[in-house]
Amino acid sequence: MPVKIRLARRGRKKLAMYDVIIADSRSPRDGRFIEKIGTYNPNTNPASINIDEQKAFEWVMKGAQPTDTVRAMLSYKGVLIRRHLQIGVGKGAITQEIADAKFAAWKQNKEAKISGKIDNLADNKVKDAKARLDAETKKSADRAAAIAKKNAPVVEPTAEPVAEVITDAPATEEVTKTEE
Repeated sequence: MPVKIRLARRGRKKLAMYDVIIADSRSPRDGRFIEKIGTYNPNTNPASINIDEQKAFEWVMKGAQPTDTVRAMLSYKGVLIRRHLQIGVGKGAITQEIADAKFAAWKQNKEAKISGKIDNLADNKVKDAKARLDAETKKSADRAAAIAKKNAPVVEPTAEPVAEVITDAPATEEVTKTEE
């Protein structure tokens, strides 16, 4: 009986979640399975992957074949690198202590990357919210200035330019009277 490590869909329409299961390759996607070893939620950022790594490692060592998506998830969680190191121990290339030390170093580095990504996403979210607030404040201030300009009283022109025109007018009248 060929055994696969694959996903079984659950959840509602357009918000799918998946169970990571061990199943006979001939059984349907959401049908019978041997064991459930975890869950996968692609709707979060980064995607939530909860897998019992020890059970997954045991099944991979027994020969269960993961699908492409599950292979990527097992690689992300470190199950495949642990398998690689364990095969090296079995062949006598390295000792179990060295393999455990290499796996622990890899795991620590991977967790640092994941936490860095989560922190970066949270910082970007805060920065975007602040930028939107600043843009809205500026837009509100511009609107208030436009309304104030529209509602400002109209200043009428002063009487001085009119007086100059009147003083010039009699002078031209005198010239016309003298000509007559």
